[in-house]
Amino acid sequence: MSTRFASDRGLTSRMVVTMFLLGLLYVVFVGVLIALGVQALTVLVLAGGLLLVQYFLSDRIALFAMHGREVSPQEAPELHGLIDRLCAMADMPKPRVAIADSDVPNAFATGRNQKKAVVCVTTGILRRLEPQELEGVIAHELSHVAHRDVAVMTIASFLGIVAGLMTRFALYTGLGGRRAGNGQGGVPIGLVILLVSVIVYAVSFLLTRALSRYRELAADRAGALLTQRPSALASALTKVSGEMARIPTRDLREAEPFNAFYFAPALAKGESLANLFSTHPPLERRLEQLANISRQLGRG
Repeated sequence: MSTRFASDRGLTSRMVVTMFLLGLLYVVFVGVLIALGVQALTVLVLAGGLLLVQYFLSDRIALFAMHGREVSPQEAPELHGLIDRLCAMADMPKPRVAIADSDVPNAFATGRNQKKAVVCVTTGILRRLEPQELEGVIAHELSHVAHRDVAVMTIASFLGIVAGLMTRFALYTGLGGRRAGNGQGGVPIGLVILLVSVIVYAVSFLLTRALSRYRELAADRAGALLTQRPSALASALTKVSGEMARIPTRDLREAEPFNAFYFAPALAKGESLANLFSTHPPLERRLEQLANISRQLGRG
């Protein structure tokens, strides 16, 4: 379903390349398991079931996990009005609207397609942002919906789920098994499965995180071009990132598992090492891109 959000060939190509590499990695992984004589069918079926649940129920799961609730136009008229206006500008169906009662200033969008999408903002971000800043944030989230980012990232995570399950399978059931060979006792099959699974998980993890960082840049770009106010989105990014430092560490730790969904990552203090594997690009990189767009549009 087409929209007026700016197309991004870079995002499309990266999605295709990442999915191809993950598919290739999956084929190699399954081939190794078969060569080792592992009966991996149960694990694959279980992982496939988890993927389907995540894919079809992603909106409900995310809202439940983040304590969000859908709100009517009567309950949040200004928020609904803003989303109505942006959807008309983007020529896309209006998603469901939700609010999460959390002081962590953030927003997220989820749902496997435009018809099943939901955009959720926290009470913390509603209190802190000016209307134009909030408009930039919502445009960013609607871009994720238009580009079907949730569906792509859900599918991309499948191999990581399989590898993680195989790692647990090897730890709990396979470490004692050995393949007959010429040496003493043969090869420890469980250990081989464990090592291969860990490597596959690490590679798939890095690939999906790299794609996640680029899709955030793509959403910033598309949202800024839709509203024609990149400076408002830059202001929102700066304000939200700065306000994170004032949020209690306990609240940030509770929010961190959902960073892949959020507009800006909730990082607990003193965990800069996590930036190496972040779901989002550095703030400086996002602000630099928005400044470039401002120059291109001839406005600040």
